[in-house]
Amino acid sequence: MYTGLQHLHSFFAYLVLLALITAIVVMYLGLSGNKPFQKKDKMLALIGLTATHLQFLFGLFLYFVSPMGFKNLSGATMGDSMGRLYTLEHPLMMLIAVILITIGYSKHKKLAEDKRKFKTVFIFYLIGLILILSRIPWTAWLGN
Repeated sequence: MYTGLQHLHSFFAYLVLLALITAIVVMYLGLSGNKPFQKKDKMLALIGLTATHLQFLFGLFLYFVSPMGFKNLSGATMGDSMGRLYTLEHPLMMLIAVILITIGYSKHKKLAEDKRKFKTVFIFYLIGLILILSRIPWTAWLGN
């Protein structure tokens, strides 16, 4: 089960990145082109939000069953950069990213002006994506 969950979490990360990048590009194009915020734009933002939330749930479950997650939280782990990444930095940064993406999606629904909707989703999703990219364990993810 643990190995299957690891594979699911790793595979689904590609879908999350694709969904977020697509939403960010579409929001940027809508913002720069003065386009109306349409149902398809809202749907792309929702897909990015949903994918991010699902990935976070997979990761949260993995965090509590993994020997490199919560069970490994100790002073010695904080001295090891890879252990600290898995135990503290990655989960915390992903939580912050999910919160920002959620705020961006929620805020855009309350706005009336299309340009502000595009801008809100664009900024919050972009910051969330940057945070996600900053703490992906690239060495493990790319198989190095």
